[in-house]
Amino acid sequence: MSSNENPIWSYVEAKREEYIGLSDRVFDMPEIAYTETRSCAEHTAMLKAEGFRVQERIAGIPTAVMGEAGEGGPVIAILGEYDALPGLSQAPGLAEPQSIDATGYGHGCGHNLLGSAAMLAATAVKDWLAAEGIAARVRYYGCPAEEGGAAKTYMVREGLFDDVDIAITWHPASFNGVDDARSLANMRIDFTFTGKAAHAAAAPELGRSALDAVELMNIGVNYMREHMPDDARVHYAYLDAGGPAPNVVQAKATVRQLIRSRDLQGLGDLLARVRAIGDGAALMTGTQVTSKVHSAVSNLVGNRPLEEAMQAEFDALGPVPFDDEDVTFAREIRETLTKADIADTFQRLSMKPDYDLALCDFVAPLDRPFAGGMGSTDVGDVSWAVPTVQARVATCAMGTPFHTWQLTAQGKEPFAHKGMEHAAKVMAATARSVIANEVLLANAKKVHAAHLAEFPYSCPIPAETRPPVAAE
Repeated sequence: MSSNENPIWSYVEAKREEYIGLSDRVFDMPEIAYTETRSCAEHTAMLKAEGFRVQERIAGIPTAVMGEAGEGGPVIAILGEYDALPGLSQAPGLAEPQSIDATGYGHGCGHNLLGSAAMLAATAVKDWLAAEGIAARVRYYGCPAEEGGAAKTYMVREGLFDDVDIAITWHPASFNGVDDARSLANMRIDFTFTGKAAHAAAAPELGRSALDAVELMNIGVNYMREHMPDDARVHYAYLDAGGPAPNVVQAKATVRQLIRSRDLQGLGDLLARVRAIGDGAALMTGTQVTSKVHSAVSNLVGNRPLEEAMQAEFDALGPVPFDDEDVTFAREIRETLTKADIADTFQRLSMKPDYDLALCDFVAPLDRPFAGGMGSTDVGDVSWAVPTVQARVATCAMGTPFHTWQLTAQGKEPFAHKGMEHAAKVMAATARSVIANEVLLANAKKVHAAHLAEFPYSCPIPAETRPPVAAE
């Protein structure tokens, strides 16, 4: 080991093959939000084999699991995920669309890698604590349903992070860098309109169309877009359009509205406006409207001390060590992308596009300009509950859009496995740094407490809303 190597890296390297196997098994059994029975079972079996103290069905969610190791000291949580996406089944290692799973599901966001690397990091920390006789605890949280299900929000609401000191996680990416902790708070609300059925030709005046109400609501929301903040977003999906018969006035229809805002306060303001539009659509059509929150997440809260600590570990480790064979397949994937796809990754890093760079060979600086464009994640609610830091690690060709077949195609590649191992090293090293440095831990908590003092947290999911899991 050279003088600049972190001793915890070797604990990651010692078990990399077992966790590559876990990642590939989860890739081969894609399961969507709250149905990750087999994927969770794989993670649970690995936790037990590693000697973690395991709690299953945490927060009342059958596909959520937590494993703890160590005694005393600070509690470090490392967050993993393993849910897939619908419509993204794809043969791995093939640079053209080819579905392979009968369900149509696929790991188009790399969560097979995410959960495996997170548990590998937790295992490395566990082994390091035991070898050094250090008083501290590490926990792996197996979190389902990140894709629209907000499982971590429910877990925060149920107090699963109340005694945690620091949370660490990562996400696959096409670049390397500490996450800039910007995301959109969001809420998914189902608006159901109830009217009156009638013969659409013989007696339409007797009917009251729920489908008309849904369409009027969408028109109202679309007109609202001109008068929203630039970074706010609203999307919709028809869950029930009233049936296939156009000669029947549709008596019931449901639309899901997904409202996103830069922070929880802005989200509340937009929600009030969207609800008023729904009420107006019901008034115009003579129907009744009810609404039900499906899921919600908060915006991310950054933590500068932890981000600086993770950046230092990233800089010490360097970029993922890709080789020529890795580049060959990455270039094949790049041939399926547009120049705009490729440019988008660089623009998000405020960099000039390099159309010849197939795989990321750098670590992005911490203080890079923000170039806009944000998604949402239930890691946001964890970051309100506890100081949290997140890495982005290259596991795919530069410019690969996520939630696409191209991302799924790269999910079992050797370069994806290298990125997964790299992420585990970054997270484990960051955990080691926090455990070894009481000042860093205190500063991270101080920054977090100051934020909460100014902006108190309120869970965006109503108390009466339960996780959408099947009753057993």
